[in-house]
Amino acid sequence: MRNEISISNKMDWATVAIYMAMLLFGWLNIFAAVYDTDTNNSLFVATFDFGVMPLQMKQFIFIVTSLIIMLIILIVDMRFYETFAYVIFAGIMFLLLLVPLIGKEVAGNKSWLGVGAFGIQPSEFAKFATALAVAKFIGSVGFRMDQVRNQVVLFVLIGIPVMLILLQKDFGTAMVFSVFLLVFYREGQSPFFLLVGIGMAIIFILTLLVKNNWILFAIIGGIWMMVIYLNRKRKFKHLIIITLGAIVLIGTMQSVEIVFSKLPIHHQKRIMVMLNPDSDPTGYGWNVTQSKIAIGSGGFAGKGFLNGTQTKFDFVPEQSTDFIFCTIGEEHGWLGSLLVVGLFMGLLTRLLFIAERQKSRFARSYGYAVASIFFFHFAVNIGMTLGLFPVIGIPLPFFSYGGSSLWAFTVLLFILLKLDAHRGQVLERL
Repeated sequence: MRNEISISNKMDWATVAIYMAMLLFGWLNIFAAVYDTDTNNSLFVATFDFGVMPLQMKQFIFIVTSLIIMLIILIVDMRFYETFAYVIFAGIMFLLLLVPLIGKEVAGNKSWLGVGAFGIQPSEFAKFATALAVAKFIGSVGFRMDQVRNQVVLFVLIGIPVMLILLQKDFGTAMVFSVFLLVFYREGQSPFFLLVGIGMAIIFILTLLVKNNWILFAIIGGIWMMVIYLNRKRKFKHLIIITLGAIVLIGTMQSVEIVFSKLPIHHQKRIMVMLNPDSDPTGYGWNVTQSKIAIGSGGFAGKGFLNGTQTKFDFVPEQSTDFIFCTIGEEHGWLGSLLVVGLFMGLLTRLLFIAERQKSRFARSYGYAVASIFFFHFAVNIGMTLGLFPVIGIPLPFFSYGGSSLWAFTVLLFILLKLDAHRGQVLERL
């Protein structure tokens, strides 16, 4: 085996450039979200008290530490991430287990470990840890996706962090792990689980909207008969699978009311506000209503940097975190919003390209996990601000304020870039 190749020669610099642009633009918009002409008139404020430090200074520290983390990831031998994937997974799961016992509560969720002003959110790091573990198992010798045993193991790997995160009552982060179904599908999983999952989500929403369940029952029955007719020449096993899918959807429809009643009251309210924005305009609908007003008021070119009135008068809560896109829409308008969407689409395109060119199943499946996780955060966060998705506390990668999310997304991304930079060496070790 030859010596490690130069990272600088093989690094995907287009992706690095997008990452750097997002860090800079995100930092500036966090500053805009918390800007106060009386007390906060500079990007840099000279204070060493982290507890009273302005958010833009805290985020700057998070960015600097993220760059240090990035360098460490690139220096570490590429084989480390695959070799110790299960160890990393077990370590993060242990931290998740500690959170309900000794964690502290922030914004209604007991999701943090730390003391005083310092803390980390292990659920953010669980995403890359699970991606590594899943990729490690898929990349194991003799792995076949069509074996039931392998499917069970994969669902257990994503089920463990989901259950531990649900103990923290963080339903939004737990939902992120559903995107691993896309990874399984890419690696040969039958589309049955993916299609049924999407169907269950659609049926859940339609059942809440349509009071007459017989209408939905007739629609499902009609679709089932049509699919059965189109697949009449296929094997009997396929017809059984299709029928089971229809039964699952009907079961979902019949159990919606029970499941919905078991959700925490604030999640029920947020779902109903998404379906009917006027149902609680001054309560649970306030955030979304003000968010849409802020984004719409930006017009084509926006009101200008630091000139957002909705932002300055704190109409939109959590504007530096979950609703950071409001600041972009208000101050930079349609053009700024298009730039952000363009950056994410460019990042996702690069990630898919990088994933597909990998020579090992471990690197490829990890790459698809990275792309899927970024896509979920991008789509759901912006969907929340536009009222297209319930408010579930999902940060916008590299834009929302927060150290744990920024560090975790940096680790998630640069492990992939490290693997990609050395993809040419994979065949030499086979």
